[in-house]
Amino acid sequence: MAEIGEFLVIVLVILAFLLLLGGVGIYLLVKLGRKAAVKAKEATTRLTTHVNAMGTGDAAEVERLRLDLRREVSLTRQAVEQAQRQGWGLGELPRLLADLTAQADVHDGQLGMYAQQRRVSPYVDHATLNRLREHQAKLTAMCARIRADLLGDQVHHTATGIADLSSRTDLEIEARRQAPVKDPLDEIDELYRRTMEERKDHPR
Repeated sequence: MAEIGEFLVIVLVILAFLLLLGGVGIYLLVKLGRKAAVKAKEATTRLTTHVNAMGTGDAAEVERLRLDLRREVSLTRQAVEQAQRQGWGLGELPRLLADLTAQADVHDGQLGMYAQQRRVSPYVDHATLNRLREHQAKLTAMCARIRADLLGDQVHHTATGIADLSSRTDLEIEARRQAPVKDPLDEIDELYRRTMEERKDHPR
């Protein structure tokens, strides 16, 4: 009876372990499925925007504005991340970029709403379209200014490094000219010659 009880305990432990593994597996599958669904939705949205941007009219123009803004924000984010990896002092620039990205997302949503309404309605709201263009110009100009500033810093850092390297090169070349490397055998011969001359000058 004791052996049967131990066997049942072992079987129950194995079953519990398998159930735990199954639960973890199901959780991971659900999590991965949600991520895949989000990625698929984002890809579909991007593809739809690209397709709509190839048309003509106000709706297509607005879709092109959306693509331009996304590209500008992406380039600016890459520039800031590169500067962070190189350890530059950026101050509040990362926070500013986060706020700019949030505002760009809001603007992107407004552009998308306008384009959708424009595709289904013949009514043209020129006032709203002009304001969207103005906001677009301000946002893209801010992105360009941030990237230009970071590029200026990068060029400055590079110039400093090149100047330091140039100075070290000059010092090394000058040091090599002032202290030529002597052959050890020549030094031994010179020492031997001096020793012999001292013996001749001071015989015992």
